[in-house]
Amino acid sequence: MPDFTEQPWATIATFAIDQVLPALVIVVAAWVLWRLARAFIHRVVQALMDREVSEGTAQELSSLEVQKRIETLDVLVGRVLRFFIIVIAGLMILGTFGLDIGPAIAGLGVVGIAVGFGAQHLVRDYLNGALILVENQFSRGDVVRVAGVAGAVEALTLRRTILRDLDGNVHTIPNGEITVATNMTRTWARVNEDVMVGYGTDIGRLAEIIERVGTELEEDPEWGPRILEPPRMLRVEQLADSGVTVKVLATVRAPERWAVSGELRRRLLETFAAEGVEIPFPHRVLISRSSDADGSSGDGGAAATAGGS
Repeated sequence: MPDFTEQPWATIATFAIDQVLPALVIVVAAWVLWRLARAFIHRVVQALMDREVSEGTAQELSSLEVQKRIETLDVLVGRVLRFFIIVIAGLMILGTFGLDIGPAIAGLGVVGIAVGFGAQHLVRDYLNGALILVENQFSRGDVVRVAGVAGAVEALTLRRTILRDLDGNVHTIPNGEITVATNMTRTWARVNEDVMVGYGTDIGRLAEIIERVGTELEEDPEWGPRILEPPRMLRVEQLADSGVTVKVLATVRAPERWAVSGELRRRLLETFAAEGVEIPFPHRVLISRSSDADGSSGDGGAAATAGGS
């Protein structure tokens, strides 16, 4: 066994006790802190998602989707904390070896400020993406309107949302740009139609016709499962120049709002034609004037009415 009171063993022992041992302690402490931080992060994320599942908008998510979101948030926050723990532990280890870490800290501060200014939009994207996942503002497959763009969500990550609109165009939107998200396929939606009829129409009879069309639509085996409340006339909405506008409402399953609206309009159009209900359109009155033999002007005929404008 070597004698640690003699050289070079004395120097090696001093180096190991004064420098290597503190560095090992820092490494172990950093590892323990990282493990505790991971457990804490997981518990916090799990609690947030459990609350959203039980009380918020995430109730419709499957258990697999909830677990995927928890893992995504765990990875995001875990990587950020791991970076800071490694940097701080590394600086402390350098200090135990007698190195001046002041310039390194100053340099990291300058770099951090520069990166902070340059990456502030990227950080905002990730933070807003995390909130979107936790709050379940929308999911893949939903039809949404965000940042002035409407379409179906094809992909959703922590940094960006990808939408495909009705024309097939693909829009990539940074999550930091999303301040208001309108989800048009969340649980249920309204079919909200304004129907104009002529002034001579019996409004009571019109309400009965609309209710009959709504009942037939609800009893249809193909369309019935899509409807929660059948279409009905709610009120007289407006007395317009060309006719009377009535409000027709129905409650449907949210993804079916567009299909049910189109089928309702088609059936109303066919029924109105069969029942003799007038659907008005703008009219233009033209007056023709002719000149007399002495050059004076006079009315040359009756007014002519042209359908349409």
